[in-house]
Amino acid sequence: MKQKNSAEIRQAFLDYFNKHGHQIVSSSSLVPGNDPTLLFTNAGMVQFKDVFLGHDKRPYSRATTSQKCMRISGKHNDLENVGPSPRHHTFFEMLGNFSFGDYFKRDAIIFGYELLTEVYGLPADRLAFTVYETDEEAYNVWINEVGVDPKRVARMGPATNFWQMADTGPCGPTSEIHWDKQPELGEDGIIDSLVAEDDRFLELWNLVFMQYNRTQADPAHSGKFDEPLPSPGVDTGMGFERIVSVLQGVDNNYDTDLFTDIMDATQEILGHSDQFRQDNFVAYRVIADHCRAAAFLIADGVNPGTTGREYITRMLIRRALRFAHGMNVDKPFMVDVANEVISKMGGVYPELVQFQEAIRYQIGTEEERFTRTLDQSLAVLESEIEQMKADDIKVMDGKTAFFLFATHGLPLEITRDLLKEHGLSVDDVGFAEEMAKHREESTTVRDDFDNVEIYQDVARLLRESGALGDGVNYDPYDYDNLTFDSTVLAIIKDGERVESAKKGDPVEIVLANTAFYVESGGQVSDTGSIRGDKWEVRIDGMGMPVGGLIVHRGEVIKGTLKAGDTATGSVDSARRWDIMRNHTATHLLHASLRNVLGEHVRQKGSLVAPDRLRFDFTHNAPLTAEEIRAISDEVNAMVLANEPLDIVHKSLDEAKREGAMALFGEKYGQTVRTITIEEPDEQDQRFSYELCGGTHVEMTAEVGTVVITREESSSAGVRRIEAVSGRGALALMQEQMDTLGSAAAILGTDVEMVDKKADELVGELREAYRQIERMKQASAKGSLDDLLASAKEINGVTIVAAQVDAPDGDLLGQMADWCRDRISSGVVMLGSEIEGKVRLVAKVTPDLVERGVHAGKIVGAAAKIVGGGGGGRPDFATAGGKDISKLPEAMAKVEELVAEAVG
Repeated sequence: MKQKNSAEIRQAFLDYFNKHGHQIVSSSSLVPGNDPTLLFTNAGMVQFKDVFLGHDKRPYSRATTSQKCMRISGKHNDLENVGPSPRHHTFFEMLGNFSFGDYFKRDAIIFGYELLTEVYGLPADRLAFTVYETDEEAYNVWINEVGVDPKRVARMGPATNFWQMADTGPCGPTSEIHWDKQPELGEDGIIDSLVAEDDRFLELWNLVFMQYNRTQADPAHSGKFDEPLPSPGVDTGMGFERIVSVLQGVDNNYDTDLFTDIMDATQEILGHSDQFRQDNFVAYRVIADHCRAAAFLIADGVNPGTTGREYITRMLIRRALRFAHGMNVDKPFMVDVANEVISKMGGVYPELVQFQEAIRYQIGTEEERFTRTLDQSLAVLESEIEQMKADDIKVMDGKTAFFLFATHGLPLEITRDLLKEHGLSVDDVGFAEEMAKHREESTTVRDDFDNVEIYQDVARLLRESGALGDGVNYDPYDYDNLTFDSTVLAIIKDGERVESAKKGDPVEIVLANTAFYVESGGQVSDTGSIRGDKWEVRIDGMGMPVGGLIVHRGEVIKGTLKAGDTATGSVDSARRWDIMRNHTATHLLHASLRNVLGEHVRQKGSLVAPDRLRFDFTHNAPLTAEEIRAISDEVNAMVLANEPLDIVHKSLDEAKREGAMALFGEKYGQTVRTITIEEPDEQDQRFSYELCGGTHVEMTAEVGTVVITREESSSAGVRRIEAVSGRGALALMQEQMDTLGSAAAILGTDVEMVDKKADELVGELREAYRQIERMKQASAKGSLDDLLASAKEINGVTIVAAQVDAPDGDLLGQMADWCRDRISSGVVMLGSEIEGKVRLVAKVTPDLVERGVHAGKIVGAAAKIVGGGGGGRPDFATAGGKDISKLPEAMAKVEELVAEAVG
């Protein structure tokens, strides 16, 4: 399920547990309704606390939720880490499943493991587990029932594996599931890393076995204040943002679609470049996190204030604005960012939509207040400055500057400016080093092999027999022979090594040698078939579960194969050729991007498939039509030049010295394979020079035409191009020609004249629209005399209040203008039914504005009658409503309103 959007990931969790008998329960409010010990809801089980205590009974014994949570004060205070840390947030969602006296440890563990490995598709060998040090039951389930290697299960103390929501209340032992970010470190160090709580693992899921109610604080975990719960059960919590980051393949939560949409909107509102956003990533994270939190708090009734929960809302808004100030933002913008939060999450949490006007008003008001209280927010920095003066320190160290930045929300720019005013300076290098610690990215490698131990055993036994290692007859770069003879060395079925497999069996086959390409460097795996005496296996993909062991994945479609059989492998030739064309086209595209856009262009990712190619590269702006055309022309010129591809093996150091481009995310050995394409008619002048282990054509003309199909943003500072070549390009061009031919037939012209004919028709259509508008205006003006004839006079004020037929709001406003211009002194109020709703417009002449007549107040009062609202300036205002039947009543109200205004 990798790279699914967050909505799908959330729903998959709920659907899985619903399928297993769990009631899907809506999130409770961020303000706990049943727990005075909590400032905010901070876990999924809060709404079920009384159920666990036996004080409440639900019509279900199993539940699952996606719960809104806040951790910002008290025990669970994450505020100072929000922004610099890739994982910390104030507001977050907690996925959970709960059992109230139904199932217990065994089922909870099996449910969690099955969801992660089968529904979400996480490889089992990337997971590790912890249990409470005395919880033999949970330990045995992991080892003996799930089948986890004991090397992956750590026994931990109460600091990590005994859960309690607060000093008192429900509690119990836990079992945690962790994601291995560095599987290359091996199994032997797993338990040590878990105990040390180092950066190797990311905690995904906490399974809490609710057995007790702690009646008094018990820091020593003596157990003497723990009473058995009436309904022992299960409370689990998985941080939604974390599992989304893993499934979307990013190394921090802020690069998931939960935050990128909000940050993209912020960037558009503020008009920042991609590079500026990247340089100020902490500020962008803080703004996205805090605006999200404030919107949810206000939707749950927690408005900005000075004490308690309301202070938290105020602080979040102001902290976000302080970070914006550090980016020289001097205009209100958070209301617009909140609109993106509402749009992004309103479908899941409808209260955001229901209270959107309150959210906008409260945030907008707080933005205005902030400008008057900026000095107070800098008090902490002033204190640091006074201390530096007292200690005769001239340069603030980098750690202190970063502390002010991360904990108190003061960007380096503001710190530097205020220090300078006092004749002081800051250690910029030291600050940068501290910031770099938070920017370090840990790379993770994902595979699809659940039981890596079996592959390790197979590889070991084959090496011992001489079939692998020095005795293997396999050149990983020999892709030329698409049909080859080999021997079946091993067969793996359902995670076990077997001696034979029959028709219908899914299998993984190890051959003595192969020409099938294994996915790497962005290029997908080959497919094809392997045949033997009266048997055949369809190969759907390839894999390398452990170093040096290549497996062919597929299904037996004929007969029975056995280990030791001779075999003939056949790579799907047409598919391979499509892949080779696209891969060579990718190299040409990369080189041309650097030629046209500049040498700052670097590959950030790629996909080479049979039907298309995708190339991500560093660049800070969308490509213009002229740039795309220039790139396309150069690539296709290289295709037509029919240059050979020169493939040479050499040392990595030599290739780097010569300027070979390395592929994003690839790991290289000491000897590498280089692909060179020379410039036409330029001896010893390279057009493209890359390190690459993929498959390619021999001559560039074999690529065929290359067509760029899309150019878009991939992420901040990264653009993405998609293209097709060869057969794919031919099919696309034919399809487009067919479409163009159909358009020509519809327009009744030749293909060469489609654009001119379409332009003529558009011009004619625009003229027709203009004529229709003129006719509408003429008709409306024709009724002007009737409107004026219906005018009444109250205390010397002419009043035109009428219901009219107007097709749209623009014409309704023009009609009101015409009426106002025909009367020397008066009020015009017109109402109309437009698209099934009431539209009102009011105009007041200048002399009456001076006498206190206010168009906004008049139209607002009338709008209430029709079930709506509105307002505006004293001389002009508009409103709307829902109840069309009360429009005459609203019109009649105008005379009374004007009379009150003029006395």
